[in-house]
Amino acid sequence: MTTDDTPSRGTVGVVIVGAGRGMRMGGMDKVFAPILGLSMIAYSLKTFAMMREVNSIALVLSEKRLREARRLATAFGMGKVKAMCGGGERRQDSVRAGLEALGECDWVAVHDAARPLVDGRLVLRGLKAAAETGAAVCAVPVKDTIKVVSDDGAVLETPPRETLWQVQTPQIFRYETLMKAHQECNGDFTDDAAMVESLGVEVKVFFGSYRNVKVTTPEDLSVAEALMTRPGTSAAL
Repeated sequence: MTTDDTPSRGTVGVVIVGAGRGMRMGGMDKVFAPILGLSMIAYSLKTFAMMREVNSIALVLSEKRLREARRLATAFGMGKVKAMCGGGERRQDSVRAGLEALGECDWVAVHDAARPLVDGRLVLRGLKAAAETGAAVCAVPVKDTIKVVSDDGAVLETPPRETLWQVQTPQIFRYETLMKAHQECNGDFTDDAAMVESLGVEVKVFFGSYRNVKVTTPEDLSVAEALMTRPGTSAAL
């Protein structure tokens, strides 16, 4: 559904990134791993495709999976998948390839295909938050105490837990801001928000979901499946 929370009622594009090597999955291309009989990527693809606020989608995957991705786009993309491309050496290279393939829009959401339980309400919160500064990231407060540790295993400090958030995706930006970050920022970055932060842009945090898990290991597949089959969930297709 469309709401007044959509930033400036501009066009919204989505880059779904799933071109990783799956080293912690034993070399498996995890975004095509089956969950309840469907490839993992099908879940986030359908979530974004069903949103009226989303105008276009680009899929960034390993080159050898593009043919299979076309079948998924036909089945679940609702005509919104405008581009597909292979990924790069680093995640940030894959995101830039997706941005270029997607083409200009007012807002772009970058989402990891390995987070299949994203839902539309979460995305709408992100669009509203992004309207404030032009950049917003999905996150949840950490539950555990965090220690900063030296190379030799000594505790250096214990940051206040209430200031620490665990970042997820989607991350939502003005398209021109994120593209500028990818064009101008050197070095390696762990996420797109860090690149945008380096430009001096304020990044807002919006509340994500503890259900919005990232599948990294084979055990995580079982966790995602269990969450999808809980009573009241809308994640299962």
